[in-house]
Amino acid sequence: MTAFDVNRARAETPGCAEVVHLNNAGSSLPPARVTDTVVDYLREEALIGGYEQATATVERLDGVYASAARLVGAEPDDIALTDNATRSWQAVFYALPFAAGDRILTAKSEYASNVISYLQLAKRTGAVVEVVEDDESGQLDVEDLKRRVDGDVKLIAVSHVPTQGGLVNPAEEIGAVAREAGIPFLLDACQSAGQIDLDVARLNCDALSVTGRKYLRGPRGTGFLYAHPRLRERVEPAMLDLHSAAWTAPESYEVDSTAKMFEVWERDHAAVHGLGAAIDYALEWGMPAIEARVATLAAKLRDALREIPGVRVHDQGARKCGIVTFSVAKTPSQEVKQRLAAAKINVSVVEASSAQFDFAARGLPSMVRSSVHYFNTEDEIALLVGEVAKLA
Repeated sequence: MTAFDVNRARAETPGCAEVVHLNNAGSSLPPARVTDTVVDYLREEALIGGYEQATATVERLDGVYASAARLVGAEPDDIALTDNATRSWQAVFYALPFAAGDRILTAKSEYASNVISYLQLAKRTGAVVEVVEDDESGQLDVEDLKRRVDGDVKLIAVSHVPTQGGLVNPAEEIGAVAREAGIPFLLDACQSAGQIDLDVARLNCDALSVTGRKYLRGPRGTGFLYAHPRLRERVEPAMLDLHSAAWTAPESYEVDSTAKMFEVWERDHAAVHGLGAAIDYALEWGMPAIEARVATLAAKLRDALREIPGVRVHDQGARKCGIVTFSVAKTPSQEVKQRLAAAKINVSVVEASSAQFDFAARGLPSMVRSSVHYFNTEDEIALLVGEVAKLA
């Protein structure tokens, strides 16, 4: 597809006829092709058996690995299929060795699930979690990161696009710092995959975690992990089974050398094939085209919200994405969400507990999060803005 045919995108997305969906950073509307792939697989599985259907679709499964690799500029052996971005991220994080005094560097905008893992590991090992300062735009300050790097730093871990704030952290620059220092760089791409064109070589990341349900428009309960060979050579996953490792003798085993070392044998095969369909669909549109359209729509929404008296837009960063966050002075965020839902407009609310470092620094209790995708329209943005204006 060379031109962006929004009408076609909407026609291929049944949910567009039902709601104004501006919660794509939560869980996007799937294209009909994705839903059909999942349902067709389940129907066939019900007729011939689960193991038999898996055997019959091995080549198609190989295609999912290939498509995921293509999406992020990797090789199929660098890809592990998982059930979400958090499990992808944790598979790498808990495989890394840490000792007392080791330091983990992260961002002020970091997500709760990741921070809880840092704190748990610090409690277990005596490692230290350090939060890198933001620059004047609100994104991670790369110069402060450089100042903190020394021999005790064992991991740099950052969310590419935080759950709040609309910013895109400077992952390429962060990766360059990590690579020069020889420090593993774990990049959470949960919110960026599917809305931003990703290339792991350009990002210089050792691992990258992805979910299917958000901007990739895949089924819930799907995701994948990119793991560079240099990372795989130095770690052993915290948990193994007969898929990620081979029992080679009564008292020995051998870990898979590919990224499959981070997988488990049992999976939702129908959903995995749905993920493959979603990735292929995104690749057909072209990630540069998707990124451009999403950024354009988000900028229009941001500008329109700023024009409403009593509405405050909370987005930060030198580079912004499809997430647009705001609050209404007269109306609590949860009520804004409920009132918009009554008008068949889907948004979400991010509470301070999801990103305490950032919310505490900015003195915010919560924010409404709207998140556009390429199938959204200017008319839908106008509907949201009109409803918000009524609440201001």
